Amino acid sequence: MGKRGLQYVITDSWEAGTANWTDRMFAEFARRRGYDMHPWLPVLAGRIVESAEASDRFLWDFRKTLGDMVAEYHYDQLTDILKARGMGRYTESHEGGRAFIGDGMDVKRRAAIPMSATWLNGPGQPSRYHDADVRESASVAHIYGQNLVAAESLTVYRNAWMFSPETLKSTADRMMTNGLNRFVIHTSVHQPVDDKIPGLGLGPFGQWFNRHETWAEMAHPWTTYLARSSYMLQQGRFVADVLYYYGEDSNVTALFGDKMPDLPAGSGYDFASSDVVLNHLAVKDGRIVTPAGMSYRVLALDANGRHMPLAVLRRIRDLVKAGAVVVGPRPVDSPSLADDQAEFRAIAEGLWGGDAGPGRVFGSATVAEALAAIGAASDFSYTKPYPDTELAFVHRALTDGDIYWVVNRNSRPETVEASFRLTGKEPELWHAETGAVEPAPYLVANGRTVVPLRLAPDDAVFVVFRKPAAAPARALPDPVETTLAKVAGPWEVAFQPGRGAAATARFKTLGAWNESADPGIKYFSGTATYAASFDVSANWLISGARLWLDLGEVKNVAEVAVNGKPLGTVWKTPFRIDATEALKPGANTLEIKVANLWVNRLIGDKQPGAAKTYTYTAVEFYKADSPLLPSGLIGPVRLVGVK
Repeated sequence: MGKRGLQYVITDSWEAGTANWTDRMFAEFARRRGYDMHPWLPVLAGRIVESAEASDRFLWDFRKTLGDMVAEYHYDQLTDILKARGMGRYTESHEGGRAFIGDGMDVKRRAAIPMSATWLNGPGQPSRYHDADVRESASVAHIYGQNLVAAESLTVYRNAWMFSPETLKSTADRMMTNGLNRFVIHTSVHQPVDDKIPGLGLGPFGQWFNRHETWAEMAHPWTTYLARSSYMLQQGRFVADVLYYYGEDSNVTALFGDKMPDLPAGSGYDFASSDVVLNHLAVKDGRIVTPAGMSYRVLALDANGRHMPLAVLRRIRDLVKAGAVVVGPRPVDSPSLADDQAEFRAIAEGLWGGDAGPGRVFGSATVAEALAAIGAASDFSYTKPYPDTELAFVHRALTDGDIYWVVNRNSRPETVEASFRLTGKEPELWHAETGAVEPAPYLVANGRTVVPLRLAPDDAVFVVFRKPAAAPARALPDPVETTLAKVAGPWEVAFQPGRGAAATARFKTLGAWNESADPGIKYFSGTATYAASFDVSANWLISGARLWLDLGEVKNVAEVAVNGKPLGTVWKTPFRIDATEALKPGANTLEIKVANLWVNRLIGDKQPGAAKTYTYTAVEFYKADSPLLPSGLIGPVRLVGVK
C-alpha cells in the first residue's frame, strides 16, 4: 500500500441506513451542544418536553450531533488511517435518495478526491437527479482545494449492453458542466473466459464496459475524449460569481434533486455548507474569497437557510461588515435549543433592516437582480435561434488566459453567437474529440468578446483565450460544403464469425441490419466490414478543399480506411472523417468496419425454436419480443468538399 502500491480507497455511496446511537452519546452531545440531553430523552420516543418548539430544537441538536460524528469518526478518521499508510480516499456520500444523517460537503471535505455519482435513465437520457451530487463534490474541491472531482460515472439500471459512446456522451458532458473532471466508470466486470459472451455483469447494473463489449476495440477515441476534456477542466481555477448557502438539516440532493437552484444561467456557482461559511470565507476588495483561491461576488441564501445556527448568522454579519454582498430571505430563527434566539433576532433585524455596514444585503431581490445591482455582468451568454436553444458552460481561469467549455444540450445543430466576459485575448476552438485547434472569428464590443459558434448535435467545444488579440475583431469565412459524390455500392460485407451471420453478404443498397429478412443478419451483434469503391476527380484534389467522408447514419461505431490507409474511428453525429490525404485521382477503395450493440443477438437467442445460441449473461435482460435496435451502416455515404 502507499506510494509503491494501492494509493486510494473509494468509499461508495452511504447505504447503511441511519446511525442514531453510540455508547458515548451523552458525552458527545454535551461537548458539542453545550447541555445535557438526559432530560430530553422522552422526545426521542415521540413525547413532548417543555413545548413542541423546544422538542423540535432538541431533535435538531440530536441530528446535528449525529451528523458531526459521522463526518469526524467515519470519514475524517478514515482519512487519518489511510494517511498513516501513504494513502488517500475518494469519497461519495448520500448520492441521491439515501437515508443519511450528515452533511455531504462535510464528509467530503477531507477526502483526497471528493466523489459523486452519475446515472443514466436510458441511452442518451441523462439523469438530472444527480446534477446536485456532482455540483456538491465540485464545490468541495473548489473551496477546500482538492481541484479533482470524481464520480461513479455512467451508472445504469438494466438496459444492458444498450449503450454506445454517442449515447453516453450527453450524460458525460452534463456531469462535466457540473464540475466533474475525473471519470470512474461504473463498471468494468472481469471477464475470465472467452466462450461466455458478453459475459458477467454486476447483476442488473451497468455500464458493461469491458473487453467483451462489441465496440471495445474501437473505444480509444471515446476514452480519449473523456481524458482530454477532463484534463482541460482540471486546469487553472473554477470561476464562479455565486456562493450558495443551502442551510442545515438537509442535503443538496434532497433540496435540489428535482430542480437546481434558480440562479442566472450565465454565472458559475458553488454550494456552501455551514462549515464553509464559518471557517473558510473572508472578504477582499468586496469579494468573498477562500484560502484555496476562490472568489465570489455574492453569498446567496437558500430558503432552507432561514433556520440557521446562530454562529452562522454571526459569521454572515461579520462578512457583511467587511464588505460582502448577501442576497436572500431574512433568517427567522436558529434551529438549535442551545442558541440565544433574542440575539439571533437582533442580528437578523439589523442586517435585513438596513444596518449592513460596508457590505450590502438584498432581502427581496433575486440573485440575478443583486448581481445586476452591483454591476456583475453575466460571465457567459448566447443568442437563441430557437426558443429551446440551451447551452451550458464552465469557465476556468489560468494564470495567463481563460478556458471556457461550451456544451450544446440539444440533439440538433445550433449556430449561435456566444458572448464572454473578457477582452484582450483572441479565441481559439479546441476540439476534444479530435485534438484539433483552430482560430475563431470574434468581435470585441462593450467589454465582451463575441464568438460565433457552429455546434453539432450534443456538441462540446473549448473556447480558449491565451494569445493577445492583435485587433478588436477577426473575420473568418464560413465553411462551404459541397457534395461531390455518393458512394452507392454495391457493398461487400464480411461479418464477424461466431455471431450467427453468414461469413459474407452483398448489399446492393445500405440499410439497417435489424430490418433484414435474413435472421443471421437481423439478429447479428458484433463487427462487420463494408467494402466498396468510388471515383475521385483530379480537380477535387487540387481545388483547395478538404475532402471528407460523411457516413450518414451509423449504428453504432465505425473505423474507416481509404486505399488501405486507416483514417480513424467515428463515434458520434456527424459521422464524418477527413480523407483528403488518402484519396487519389480515379478509383479509390473504401473500407468501413462497423460495430453495433449486443442487444439484437441477445434477443435473437431468445427466439422460439432457435437451433443455436451464441450468448451468455448471468441475468436475463431481453425477451423474444423485445424491440430490436437499428444497427449497421445505414448511410447514405457521401464525399463532401469543405472550403
